[in-house]
Order: sequence, then C-alpha cells, then structure tokens
Amino acid sequence: MKRFFSVDDVSNLDELVNDAILTKKKPLNKSELGKGKTLGLVFLNSSLRTRLSTIKAAQNLGIKTLTLNAKQEAWLWEFEDGSIMNTNTVEHIKDAANVLSQYCDVIGLRCFAGLENKEDDVSEKIYSLFEKYATVPLISLESATLHPFQSLADCITIKENLSANKKPKIVLTWAPHIKSIPHAVANSFAQWMNRTDYDFVITHPEGYELDAKFTQNAIIEYDQKKALQDADFVYIKNWSSFKNYGKIISVKEDWMLTNKKLEKTNNAKIMHCLPVRRNIEVSDEVLDCKNSLIYEQANNRTFAAQIILEKIIESNEKS
Repeated sequence: MKRFFSVDDVSNLDELVNDAILTKKKPLNKSELGKGKTLGLVFLNSSLRTRLSTIKAAQNLGIKTLTLNAKQEAWLWEFEDGSIMNTNTVEHIKDAANVLSQYCDVIGLRCFAGLENKEDDVSEKIYSLFEKYATVPLISLESATLHPFQSLADCITIKENLSANKKPKIVLTWAPHIKSIPHAVANSFAQWMNRTDYDFVITHPEGYELDAKFTQNAIIEYDQKKALQDADFVYIKNWSSFKNYGKIISVKEDWMLTNKKLEKTNNAKIMHCLPVRRNIEVSDEVLDCKNSLIYEQANNRTFAAQIILEKIIESNEKS
C-alpha cells in the first residue's frame, strides 16, 4: 500500500477489516515495526478523534509523530502554480510538501471542503497538490470529499456487531444541523458500503442528494420512516446540499432521529462519527441507549489507522 485516500486503495476490504480486528486484540504485537520511522500529521482543520487515534496508532507501532496545525502554526500556503506571491501567502504548497517529506516517512493530511468553490472541492485541489509534491506516502485524515479512516472504523464496528448468518440492512440517514456541513463522511460511508454485500439505503430530504459518484447503486429513499423499516444499523449524519453547493435547504419534516422513529427498525444499532449536535441531529435518548455504537466507532479509529500504517510501512520496506 503506497497511499490511503479512499476504498479504491484497498485491495480486499474483508481481509483488511479482519486484520484490523486482529490488531485490536493484540495492539502491541508489532510495536517494533515503526522503529526509526516518523509520521507527520498536518491539520488544516480541527480534529479530536482523527488526531489522537492516529497518534495512538503510531505509538502502538513504535512510530514517532510530528504534528503541525498548519493554519495556526505555519506560513500561509499558496496553492496556485505560477503565482506571483505578492499578497498574503508566504509559502507554496510544493515547498511545504517537499520539506515535510524530508522530515517524515509518512504524512497524514486533513483538509476539509471549503463549501464555496465546488470545482476546487470536488477535484480535491489541496489534497491532490500536496500528494503531487510530497515524496513519501500520503494518507488522508479527511479531505474535501472523503474520510477513509472513519469509514474503515465504521466497517470494523459493523463487522463486530453483525448478527450471525444475517445480511444486515444499513441505513444512512440525513439529520438537521445549524450550519453547512461537508459531504466527506457521508460520501465515504456510501463508497465503502457499496464495496460490501450489505443492503444499503440512504435517506434524506429532496435537494440533499449526494454526489452520485459515491452513492452509485445505493437505494435512495426520501421517506425516512420507510427507509428505517427493518434496519439493523442506522448511521446518522448531516450534510449540506451538493446540487446547491454548500447551502442549507429548508426542510418541513422533522428529520431528527428519536426512539419513536426507531420502533420500526430491527432493534437497530446506532452510529454517528462524532462530534454530534445532541438534540438537533439526534436525541440524547438515542445516543445514550444500549444500542449506541458511537464510542465503539471512536475506539475503532485507532485500529483503522494502525492497520493502514502497518500496511504502508510493510509495503514500502519490501519495495
């Protein structure tokens, strides 16, 4: 494995999930693998779970970490090639990526969608430029369109909670929010679910359709009540409009998830990537119920990161 940006960088998803579960049982089994290696973590956006779980994963493998909060602690980056840098940008991304590659054996980059320029976000402008100029393997800590570590952790969590001999119904439901939220988690979850044999349904109000490039053959249902019928897992997440890019479209119906709405499910397990706006996206009673997996998901972020770092280090030592 030379990079980790999406499920397309995974050769066998079932095998990867099983390996991560084995790693979880013995997290220090390869504590010498990363001896002498350095992982650079570059954040252009805030982070709690991604930052700390990736650092812990690196520590479990014996990897040292360097963390850079690029927007607060580094020179302001320029992203346009050939630009005359006579305004407020101080360092070009090609220089930053090259220099960071001198200090690190692997780099993780977190760069959210700006939700202003659709073309830049969809083309993954910032991530793609950084990857172009970096000379070491690059892993995504969430980009403009995808969040692969979260999705891998979600796959691990679902696998650990599957009922025996039953093909599960997984429902991704849109939820309300007070501000515009990027599409990365929802896009990524759809992309990874489409690689499984699970029954996968996405439900949202009209106008909140995700990029079809990621939803592909998933069933789209505009009636939340109908979508939740017989669900085994319900994943709650907000996102802004993709068609009216980055906008919040008025919705008349009540889409916040409550216990009442879950009555028609198959005693569904509850999932959310966190952070969550309690009692706006989903009620306290749902988040704190015995079927809630939100903290298991957060815990599995460590082992999602650890298995990817392990694969990257091992593959690069062989090459």
